[in-house]
Amino acid sequence: QVQLVESGGGLVQAGGSLTLSCAASGRTFSQYSMGWFRQAPGKEREFVATIIAWNGAVTQYADSVKGRFTISRDNAKNTVYLQMNSLKSEDTAVYYCAAKFGGTGTRTRDFGSWGQGTQVTVSS
Repeated sequence: QVQLVESGGGLVQAGGSLTLSCAASGRTFSQYSMGWFRQAPGKEREFVATIIAWNGAVTQYADSVKGRFTISRDNAKNTVYLQMNSLKSEDTAVYYCAAKFGGTGTRTRDFGSWGQGTQVTVSS
């Protein structure tokens, strides 16, 4: 398994942008598909985006963020990013990075390693 540490969360106004980073430990990062999930107060953790292992050629997004968020990875830096644009108040949540060996997934149970989360708050 890999160890994951998220960063980049904070407070931003509606319509603004924020980029989250997730740094992974280990020498096999490229073999892991990576995902971003979020959890708002009183709600279940939900899928946001995922990027396939190796070259990151395949990405998937939740409908609620499609066209606004972009997931990317830099295998040389063992890091996955989530660029968030046109933020809305409903994007307010704790954002979690997750890793899954091999192919992608969109369910929380697909991912075996999780970070501690980073808070994103969007003020209206």
